[in-house]
Amino acid sequence: MKKTLSFNKGFIPCAIISCAIIIFGIVGMFTRGVNLGIDFKPGLVEEVRVAPPVAEVTYSGAAKVSLDLSAGQLDVVITGVGTTNETRSINFNEVTTVGALATEMNKIDGVSMVAKNSSFPTTKLFLNSAATNQLTTTTLYIYPAGTSEITTDDVRDALSSIEGISIKQLGNGADASYQIRAGVDGEESGDVTAKINEKLYSKFGKEKVAIVKTDFIGSSFSHSIAIKSIIMFVLTVTLIWLYAAIRFHWDFALGSVIALMHDTLIMFTFIIWTQMEFSTTVLAAVLTIIGYSINATVVILDRIRYNLKFMTEAKNFNEILNKSLSDTLVRSILTTVTTLFAVVALFVFTTGSIKDFSLALIVGLISGAYSSIFISSAFISACRKNWRPEFGVHHSLKAAKKDE
Repeated sequence: MKKTLSFNKGFIPCAIISCAIIIFGIVGMFTRGVNLGIDFKPGLVEEVRVAPPVAEVTYSGAAKVSLDLSAGQLDVVITGVGTTNETRSINFNEVTTVGALATEMNKIDGVSMVAKNSSFPTTKLFLNSAATNQLTTTTLYIYPAGTSEITTDDVRDALSSIEGISIKQLGNGADASYQIRAGVDGEESGDVTAKINEKLYSKFGKEKVAIVKTDFIGSSFSHSIAIKSIIMFVLTVTLIWLYAAIRFHWDFALGSVIALMHDTLIMFTFIIWTQMEFSTTVLAAVLTIIGYSINATVVILDRIRYNLKFMTEAKNFNEILNKSLSDTLVRSILTTVTTLFAVVALFVFTTGSIKDFSLALIVGLISGAYSSIFISSAFISACRKNWRPEFGVHHSLKAAKKDE
């Protein structure tokens, strides 16, 4: 016969510990604040690479010539009065190196392309988005992807004099690029962008700094995302409460919702004190844990309802709780551990927002397993502290007839 553990002895201590952690999080909210990502506050995000250009291109003719570099080919667009308007496409499946590309480009009247690294593959080329792609007598640089010469600390050092800057590395080693974020108002975005670029140019040399892309999130858009996120969270919890109330009982439903709120607050405590960036990806982790946690809680509640019908000899409700939690303990542990295998692998082998997503999931999974056993059960135990066997039998018969 399976041993029944006295889980009820841990209800009060666990409730005290959880309250202490949540209070710790509330204190952190006022003292440290939430590190909101660019999705939830107005600001700009700029991705940069730092590497020597592999080619230099100039044009000395009368026409207008511009370059369009996309995956797989380079389009040279020629327009203007007195010229033949045309687009010459150079396919990188045929022209595989920068040296071969320079040979093809130099066949165009007025275009001069000098290869700095003739053997570099053409499929890894990109243009500086901060510079015009129209060719003139001023040199236009073509940059290599996957040849970063710097580290995150180098970028952080270059921008140390600018307040409110956060830097994240995207990719590893030579493939790394650097995402620079700054919370600013729309009117200041141009000034801050110029200031950031000026610092980078001064540190690494203007010809070596390539802006991959620059985006700006307006205040109205970020405010809209924040409001929709709150509505989505409230709606999710409400629907879960309705589901649990219909399937079980009001105290079971409220206990499951309290467990969900507990898991959310524990995750926010972790996010606040580690200053993890709270982005839409992390929000997705929170909502994922809500779904996962209610699944684990429903299994326990279903076992409680089952034992409530047939344990007519129970002297108090805690006996039923302990038996139900003991019956589902192994399943709860195995489900959490096997899920953690996948999430830990994500945390170890990924970077950027996915790493934050997986770390938040790890905290949420552990909290979800804990709350399903101790927090929701503790609330149900408190609600049914006056439960008596005769009431239990009566309630069981009604439930059995209802199921029939």
